[in-house]
Amino acid sequence: MPEPLASAQRFTYTYAEASAPALRDVTLTIEPGTFTVLAGVSGSGKSTLLRALCGLVPHFHGGTAEGELSVAGLSVRDHGPGELAAVCGTVLQDPEAQVVMGGVRAELELPLEHGGETSASIARAVEETALALGIGHLLDRRTDTLSGGELQRVAIAAAMVRRPQLLLLDEPTSQLDPVAGDELVWLLRRLNEDWGTAVVMAEHRLERCLPAADRVLALAGAGLACDAPPREFLAWATHSAPGLATPAARLFSLAGLSPPPASVREARAGLRSAAIAPPAARPAAVASARRAAPPAVRVRDAWLEIEDGPTVLRGLSLDLQPGERAVLMGRNGAGKSTLLRLVKGLIEPTRGRIERTGEVALLLQNPGDYLLHEHAAEEAGPEGLLRAGLGGRGGANPRDLSGGERQRLALEVVLSGGATAAVLLDEPTRGMDRAHKDDLARRCTELAAAGAAVLVATHDTEFAATFADRVVLLGQGVVIADGGPAEVLGRGWHFSTDVARITDGAALTPEQGAGLLRDRLEGALA
Repeated sequence: MPEPLASAQRFTYTYAEASAPALRDVTLTIEPGTFTVLAGVSGSGKSTLLRALCGLVPHFHGGTAEGELSVAGLSVRDHGPGELAAVCGTVLQDPEAQVVMGGVRAELELPLEHGGETSASIARAVEETALALGIGHLLDRRTDTLSGGELQRVAIAAAMVRRPQLLLLDEPTSQLDPVAGDELVWLLRRLNEDWGTAVVMAEHRLERCLPAADRVLALAGAGLACDAPPREFLAWATHSAPGLATPAARLFSLAGLSPPPASVREARAGLRSAAIAPPAARPAAVASARRAAPPAVRVRDAWLEIEDGPTVLRGLSLDLQPGERAVLMGRNGAGKSTLLRLVKGLIEPTRGRIERTGEVALLLQNPGDYLLHEHAAEEAGPEGLLRAGLGGRGGANPRDLSGGERQRLALEVVLSGGATAAVLLDEPTRGMDRAHKDDLARRCTELAAAGAAVLVATHDTEFAATFADRVVLLGQGVVIADGGPAEVLGRGWHFSTDVARITDGAALTPEQGAGLLRDRLEGALA
């Protein structure tokens, strides 16, 4: 048997000023060439474990470490991130903070130059890595012109360009559209198989990565709660941690079916085995509600043309009504983030106009931009902390919070200015588990009930299906669909939910789908 690539023996870590460990008595091994998924609710320790494996814990974050953790024979207590970088590539939750060069090509060249590679080997490695990750067309772009999803892929390419033995990724698909997210997971699996690179990926959208995984490590209460192959993990999650069950697994559980499927394909096969055909009827095409009041925001024939760059928006028109709950979807680079910035007034259209009836609050993709103090309590105050689900955590440094916790805290900072005509959120579910997404949906519903137009740019179709009364789908800078969730999400394939794929569009959520399946089961038995 080969030696483990990483090994932990009762490893415990506590952040500075924290009252309890973020990791407690963790014992595990990571074998060479394996594909491991880290699961767990927000704050369970996933990001901390990744930080420990690359040496950021304890060397950057401080705090105290006990027990043993080694990577490629190097103890993380004695060797910092610089030494571990020779064997470990890392992509954290905020790719914006990792991309340091002005150009994409220079960003990929930087790790190789630090490693002393020759010019010829650098050129070849950059070209092959860019082609492998589908960013060859971005090599000559400035990094400040990239979308969040494009930045995320560039950060992953920079981590992979040296072909490390171990690749650590924290929510790597969080800013990628459904197609790019699926492509990335399967690319990682191919590199895992062809290059022998061990992959450890923390994810909340487990439905994306479980089909590619060999193993799932589930963290709960700072400790290791489950270590099993994907199907065994789903069986455990269904009964012991329902918040970690995928939509397909929840659908089967609610409908009384087993075993829980690890993919849409397995779910459809499971229905066929149970002699249950997916309902043939599709959701009726109904227009989303429009109110008679003047719009809170009106976008009219907006264009945005970047000098020496792409045309991002192409004559786009859009009204947002007071009290409306809308989501903005589309592939990476379609113009979602640009549209939010236009509505806020951070940038001006090259043609067209934007009309607003009042103040606009905007939460951008990087929550760290809003967190300026040493303690969470200084950011949002006691009431804001409670609304963010961080009661009792006021003394924590925001940089030590999980990605989902920082996102919720930043949202309260943005909303602290009082009443607004519109609230805009750019990928707010990054780093959030299902329970906290439900909390976010309730918070946004409260804002809409108070009269604000709420517009959420997201790739999270499950969140869109449960939260929105309107879905706006962008193509390349233009609106290509605008209607209710059933109309827009139920009729697609890529911009759809797993339950819609399983039920041929007859339902969007596990609860809706389970009701349909139970009806068909009862009809078959009658």
